[in-house]
Amino acid sequence: MPIQNSDVSEIFNKVAILLELEGANQFRIRAYRSAARVVADLPQSIADMVKREEDLSELPGIGKDLAGKIKEIAKTGTLGQLKELEEKTPSELSVLMKIEGLGPKRVMLLHKKFGIETPEEMREAAKAQKIREISGFGQKTEQIILEGLGEIREEKKRIKLMAAEQIATPLVDYLKKSKGIKEIEVAGSYRRRKETIGDLDILVTCKKNSNMMDRFVDYEDVEKVISKGKTRSTVALQSGFHVDLRVVPQVCYGSALHYFTGSKNHNIAVRSLGVKQGLKINEYGVFKGKKEKRIAGRTEEEVYKQVGLSYIEPELRENRGEIEAAKKGKLHKLITLKDIRGDLHVHTKETDGRHGLDDMVKAAKNHGYEYLAITDHSKRVSMSHGLDKKRLAKQIKAIDKLNGKMKGIVILKSVELDILEDGSLDLPDDILKELDFTICAVHYNTKLSRKKQTERIIRAMDNPFFNILAHPSGRIINEREPYDLDLERLMEAAKERGCLMELNAHPDRLDLTDRYCKKAKEMEMKIVISTDAHSTTDLDFMRFGVDQARRGWLIKGDVLNTRTLKGLKELLRRK
Repeated sequence: MPIQNSDVSEIFNKVAILLELEGANQFRIRAYRSAARVVADLPQSIADMVKREEDLSELPGIGKDLAGKIKEIAKTGTLGQLKELEEKTPSELSVLMKIEGLGPKRVMLLHKKFGIETPEEMREAAKAQKIREISGFGQKTEQIILEGLGEIREEKKRIKLMAAEQIATPLVDYLKKSKGIKEIEVAGSYRRRKETIGDLDILVTCKKNSNMMDRFVDYEDVEKVISKGKTRSTVALQSGFHVDLRVVPQVCYGSALHYFTGSKNHNIAVRSLGVKQGLKINEYGVFKGKKEKRIAGRTEEEVYKQVGLSYIEPELRENRGEIEAAKKGKLHKLITLKDIRGDLHVHTKETDGRHGLDDMVKAAKNHGYEYLAITDHSKRVSMSHGLDKKRLAKQIKAIDKLNGKMKGIVILKSVELDILEDGSLDLPDDILKELDFTICAVHYNTKLSRKKQTERIIRAMDNPFFNILAHPSGRIINEREPYDLDLERLMEAAKERGCLMELNAHPDRLDLTDRYCKKAKEMEMKIVISTDAHSTTDLDFMRFGVDQARRGWLIKGDVLNTRTLKGLKELLRRK
């Protein structure tokens, strides 16, 4: 079984949590968390790197010890250290640490006091009002715990898009080597680039003598063959993730691809248009008349043409107005990755990044970018060694010096500036005015009421040095719910003040959602797509942000960092 990057990352994160529960050294804990992120963010397979005997210790933050542990996981599928830790500390306790206000010390205290190990046991103790009896907890903490338990999802059926991509890419590459293969495409929500994926639907066309199905069920990551036939097979992978493979005739490949891409609501709307014109549309083609003569289906364009529609990109197929827009010829060319001219949210090892200034700039230049903004954290984010006024001034000088030497790219001076609870900004205006712009964010005091949280951010926007609101809702997909705030009101306030919203392209965030991207477009408000990169490889996350932007109907003109440097600076300047 090939180990996925996400498997190694998950094991390291478990080790970090169990070490934290034990009260281990914070630097040791942080090393595992950093390693987990490095591996998860790698564009290449860590298992393949082990096979090729590459020196893993050359990866940022991975020393010889961690490199050895990665090799152990890749070869055995597990880590002896994790087993040892689980024998001493129940691994279920790690789930409880996801609850707001329950750090490792409190979790261990509740474990020792009441024997609590699972969310259910925690819920029973809270409902019985036992937790409030412990010094330092109280009734309010007990209520917060109950609310937090309601947010925990012990079983996540849908996985993040990047994790699905890490499964799909090697599988498709493997299937492409099948005898007689012609076309292959992953359909479903994966093709529509939804932020989470439930399973994979793969469509192929191939010659009659193809060994496609045999090759598919023999894939090394297959745990169980659920069904196998000549035209359809289903397998469960080692992770439990399901994959369907369908072989379809060339003559109806387009209609099958349309049908299995979905969404269901989009397909129903297209079929309804067909019915009005005396057509029958399904995965086998477009049929007309009593004899049901096939008149289209080889391509998706044919299917849409038969019902009077221009081609609709997969990302738009959610029945959110795309049918009506296609009828009126109002679907415009969506933004592409090639349109992006620079990244405006990037960290270096000056705070919690894994590469230095020079390395990040060189990587951005290799992406063909015209500009790159350095946005290390401000001092409030103490765990990331955030910049105070003095250190930021030093970084500004370093950027000016590098700009004097670097050809073909301009480095913009910025900072990821914390919005404090009272709405003030984390650094004084006299240093902020030295920057090209600021990107502002909420990282602390996240449980304020909807009214207070919204007003807090609007007060921050009143500062003339506030430019972009980073990861606006604060959500982390499948892990943390969005902050309780009125995002539509924030967008209106931002537009009034000449501020902008970020679409954070990190696959854990994808924040703004597609719906709010569409709302921003309707408001004629510009969006910034940035990666929040903490390493050179993280710059590749831009594609996920572009996917999300496309789902939100955004075109090149809707996104700030498709502009030239001159155009960018003009739009960043607050009136």
